[in-house]
Amino acid sequence: MTLDKTEPLQQGESGRRTFRNAGAAILLVAAIALGGCSMLPGGGSTAQDAPATSAAAPAKDAPEAPAEATKPPSAAQEFSTKLKASLSKLAATTKAPNREQMMAAMLEAGAVKEKTELSIDITPTGLAVDAVEAATLVAEECVIGQVRDGNVAVTVLPVLASGRCFVGDVH
Repeated sequence: MTLDKTEPLQQGESGRRTFRNAGAAILLVAAIALGGCSMLPGGGSTAQDAPATSAAAPAKDAPEAPAEATKPPSAAQEFSTKLKASLSKLAATTKAPNREQMMAAMLEAGAVKEKTELSIDITPTGLAVDAVEAATLVAEECVIGQVRDGNVAVTVLPVLASGRCFVGDVH
């Protein structure tokens, strides 16, 4: 095929070729992108990744694997259990407790008043907050509790660099 014998493209055929070439390019890029994900570590699974299953039942004479040694709960974990019970009791009476009620629940759970921090219950504009949070330092960890819409949440988090559980100056 020589260039001088080629026929000029008709106007509509040129547009269709451009559109077809653009579509092919988009499909090629998409295929490369999706295929490339499976080459990443942790991407795509293969038959080798699937856990092997055995049809044979384990032998009854085989000794049982020793149970992993369980650590006793930390002081913060023990306190979080008590706090959850105390806050659940409070949540049964009110869906949105105020600061005083939260402090009473913290003290009932065994918190030290001087180490207990409370979030605000009224915004600077006079509106009620969605939830009041309370926290206390227990053995170098912060136990934080919240009652929101009658639901209780308790978590154990690390102490901040300031030595406190909450950021800010309102405690």
